Amino acid sequence: MLKRWHRFCNAHCTMRNARRCGGVRYDAEKIGLLGPEYKAIPVDAWGRTGADFVAYAPGLATLPTPLVTLDAGALNSNAAALTGWAGRVGVDLAPHGKTTMAPSLWRAQLDDGAWGITVATPWQLAVALSEGVPCVLAAYPVLVPAVLRRLGQPRSARVLVWADGVDVVEAMAPHVAGAAQPIDVLVDFGASGGRTGARTIEAAVATARAVAATPGLRLAGVAGYEGVLAHDASAESLATIRAYLEQLAALHTALGDLYDGEAIVTAGGSAYFDLVADVLAPLHDPPATRVVVRAGAYLAHDDGFYRGISPSNRASGPGFRAALHGWVRVISRPEPGLALADGGKRDLPFDEGLPEVQAVRRSGAGPAEAVTGAEVTALADQHTFVRLTGDAENLRVGDVLRLGLSHPCTTFDKWGLLPVLDDAHAPEPVVVDLVRTVFG
Repeated sequence: MLKRWHRFCNAHCTMRNARRCGGVRYDAEKIGLLGPEYKAIPVDAWGRTGADFVAYAPGLATLPTPLVTLDAGALNSNAAALTGWAGRVGVDLAPHGKTTMAPSLWRAQLDDGAWGITVATPWQLAVALSEGVPCVLAAYPVLVPAVLRRLGQPRSARVLVWADGVDVVEAMAPHVAGAAQPIDVLVDFGASGGRTGARTIEAAVATARAVAATPGLRLAGVAGYEGVLAHDASAESLATIRAYLEQLAALHTALGDLYDGEAIVTAGGSAYFDLVADVLAPLHDPPATRVVVRAGAYLAHDDGFYRGISPSNRASGPGFRAALHGWVRVISRPEPGLALADGGKRDLPFDEGLPEVQAVRRSGAGPAEAVTGAEVTALADQHTFVRLTGDAENLRVGDVLRLGLSHPCTTFDKWGLLPVLDDAHAPEPVVVDLVRTVFG
């Protein structure tokens, strides 16, 4: 079996080598022997290393379904777009690492100029520190005693944690007393109906004073998250976001006398970071004040929720394109108007909208053809229900559908290893790298 794979890949590599994308950037060279623990890897490649697998430039047709892939060109384009935008508007970036939980993508973001990486749990913080991330924004109150004690020990990485009330500071205090290195704390400012965060400027100021007065803690700035306050790009929603950000800026100004060193002002999920820059970028003046945007979904983008709400759709935002695609094979045509494909909730995201059918590769090979009249109506654990009308009725068992996906945050966590294609829209996409995720 491996000999047949070797002969095929040698021939395939000769034909497709010119299409490779500038060398391996992510994890292929670091992954050992491939096996059944990686559902994206073909059976014929088990027993090969990641580097060997990619070296033969396997085509998409050799990969199993169901499958989710990344597009190298889109990843690079999205990274360059946000980095360029940040430079133009005058802010720094600390992309949210929980979106991908892929350390190689974090490293690429840092190499591209990101100031730091954001995380959302103590475990994610531990992963980031173990991977050598030099600056980590831990966007939550750290209350696990062992973690607080560890953060108070000498370390080279800078870590900033959140606190939104005097009670949070009091809960931290016993575990940081006598810390060899003070822990940087950002006051988390929220809004009524939002998530965490002090609900008034008065409560936030009281929190800041408690931080400043607590041995082992250091007041390092203010933080907020605007994304939970709106869910579309209507004028009303944008006005709500802007008003909130103006309050965050006012809080920063009110705390000026309490800061010890450079102050960090951070906000900016993936939906409204253009407004964050519009309101907060005037404060950016390192080393006195540093404004940091935490958008994370931009790198992979999507064909659903973020396609509809991202600043890509507004004149003030950079342009992104979807780097994630699903690939499912039609396995049953049990009745007219219905096809069942081999991917489901265990493989594809569904919390921010169902996948959309974009194209079909007949019998799983050859150029993708646009398809109309095919709509995903439901996902079971391992099945995709596709309603067919018009020309889509000609879908056959064995055809492979390319799916647009919605919400990268719940896509990456279903895949321990994702193939990176040179171009998902090419007649025969080629695997040029692999990305490993770490989701515990």
